[in-house]
Amino acid sequence: MLYDPNLLVSFLAVTEAGSFSEAARRRGLRQSTVSQHVRRLEQATRRRLFDRDTHSVALTVDGQALTLLASDILVAHSRAERYFSHAELRGRVRFGASEDFALSPLLPEVLRAFASRHPAVDLEMTVGLAADLYERMDQGSLDLIFAKRRAGEERGRSVWREDMVWVAAKDWRRDPDRPLPIVVYPPRSITREAVLIALEGADIPWRIACSCGSLSGLVGAVAGGLGVGAQSACLKADGVVALGPEAGLPALGATEFVVVPAVRRPSAPVEALAGTILDLGRAYHSAFQSDCRI
Repeated sequence: MLYDPNLLVSFLAVTEAGSFSEAARRRGLRQSTVSQHVRRLEQATRRRLFDRDTHSVALTVDGQALTLLASDILVAHSRAERYFSHAELRGRVRFGASEDFALSPLLPEVLRAFASRHPAVDLEMTVGLAADLYERMDQGSLDLIFAKRRAGEERGRSVWREDMVWVAAKDWRRDPDRPLPIVVYPPRSITREAVLIALEGADIPWRIACSCGSLSGLVGAVAGGLGVGAQSACLKADGVVALGPEAGLPALGATEFVVVPAVRRPSAPVEALAGTILDLGRAYHSAFQSDCRI
């Protein structure tokens, strides 16, 4: 097999660890075995994948390309294994979900589909800010998260990408003589950062009229007319409306929702949940875009 999954796992372990010895320790293998796996990949691809010396290991251009491809290959291999295996999945998935996903119609669809396909898998769900979910996953307490992509973050598989929108109460009117009242999450929020960068870049005076750690609280504050907020267009909450260009507010830029497993080669239950989110999430977003064009 040209791209033996076992060889690819060792290759990715070296890219993550930055050394063959640490990759071997993480995989529970001898260093010579990991080195042999990489040599076999280099022979199969006819490319040098790493520049090595006594002090460091660095990916070549071809190694960087294989890094991007390897994760997709392992995902496809895992899906094929599940498809052709009649064994029932069992286990537990510690799943972290962003609040906008948790309050959307998409979450029940995902949970219903997953439970019907894998009734013996237990879910332990945590809902919170993206920054907190990434932190908890890095600490080892979550197996998979679905959240906005963090700035500078490269892990994960993209479910969809879209522009964020300003939201307000239906009868909200901006007072040009006063600083713009905004309703935002506490610091460390990806959405809050986008809002403040956009307003500062447009030189628009602002004040924080309400800060809240829960999306339901923020939506209530916006719907109550305390100020404007920002949300994913696709996951916009009921009770608020998206503001158009006539509001005179700056563009907020794009946000990307991703599924991120805690490890490069997740367990079968984790991969099954990630696949369900990817399939239904992309379909949900595609249907949303179609409705917007009507």
